[in-house]
Amino acid sequence: MASERTAGDVLRLDSAATGSAVTIGSELGPARPWDRWLLGVVQRHLQGAAVRLRLWDGSAAGPPEASAVGTIVISDRPTLISLARDPDVTFGDAYMQGRLDVEGDLLALLEGTFRAQRLNASLHTDWLRSLAAGSNTLRRARENIHHHYDIGNDFYALWLDRQMVYTCAYFADQAMTLEDAQLAKMDHVCRKLRLRPGEQVIEAGCGWGALALHMAQYYGVYVRAFNISSEQIQFARRRARDAGLSERVEFVEDDYRNVRGTCDAFVSVGMLEHVGLDHYPDLAMVLNRVLPPDRGRGLLHFIGRNQALPLNPWIRKRIFPGAYPPTLAEVFTRILEPRDFSVLDVENLRLHYARTLEQWLDRFERSIERVHMMFDAAFARAWRLYLAGSTASFRAGSLQLFQVTFARGGDNDVPWTRAHLHG
Repeated sequence: MASERTAGDVLRLDSAATGSAVTIGSELGPARPWDRWLLGVVQRHLQGAAVRLRLWDGSAAGPPEASAVGTIVISDRPTLISLARDPDVTFGDAYMQGRLDVEGDLLALLEGTFRAQRLNASLHTDWLRSLAAGSNTLRRARENIHHHYDIGNDFYALWLDRQMVYTCAYFADQAMTLEDAQLAKMDHVCRKLRLRPGEQVIEAGCGWGALALHMAQYYGVYVRAFNISSEQIQFARRRARDAGLSERVEFVEDDYRNVRGTCDAFVSVGMLEHVGLDHYPDLAMVLNRVLPPDRGRGLLHFIGRNQALPLNPWIRKRIFPGAYPPTLAEVFTRILEPRDFSVLDVENLRLHYARTLEQWLDRFERSIERVHMMFDAAFARAWRLYLAGSTASFRAGSLQLFQVTFARGGDNDVPWTRAHLHG
């Protein structure tokens, strides 16, 4: 149960990674000249963002308070040294442990930082691409998914919608509630796939089962949905039984690489980020195996980037191990082109994901006392930072949300217009 686990269990914290315990500022005394020099080093890491830095004795660097979007307050010397050496991981760990705090709007501070970093980013290099790729073997993939998704359904139920959809919603009307926008997203996906009653659908990475059940109930298809999160699969099977859909939806606890059989349509919503570049050929092989050679269609919905860069190292280390947001070019050249799949449609829902995350963060903050009781304060601060940082990344354009629809290269049963997307 979630209540029996600590942030140390879930986030794999260790003393070497997080540094020493908080040191009271008054015990440190005034900042020394090299403390202020290190503060300048940290300020340069912010690359022009309107963010102010302040040490335990009040020494500060950066713009005046009146023009700053927020102030990062550093409570001790070990944290300052770590920030100068490894700012991304240290910021997350120190914020999580309370050795660093933010005065002002955390979301605005993160967005301003990400915008400045994006505008000043140098071109990526081959070593960055290699770092980003990783190797999500069958064993490691299961460990990574367990790390993030098997921390308790009750925790996610605090801040997700009623359907437990943990992917970008579709705000067809900006006044939509999160619940309505998630239903609209599922319909949006189904219309893009042009589902017809009686068809066979394979879903890879089905979460808590909402899309699979939606496709079966409202579009009359048969679904085999795959996932390696045991808690999610058990939850989804209960939902199928309760809805009387067990004959139409089969939830399989297995890796996407083991998918067999054929289908009319293949869909993956929010799984590609966990595959890893090294294993894109594996996914391409699966698509080629399950979709008939003369027909068949699919949709990939995934977090991506405009340029090839690794995920934020703190999120990758503490929240989403093994994750990588690909570019469209990487998806096209490593998955679709080698198997002669034609790209039919590409849509970017970046601002929809920013809105989704804003609502998740708001619900999370309103449930913060429950999160503290389930886990501890460090866990709550880590997830606040993760949700706020993700929101800021989509707002700033550091991350994108792509939906790519594709079909066999010689299949002429493709949409003539986009009228089918509008119901």
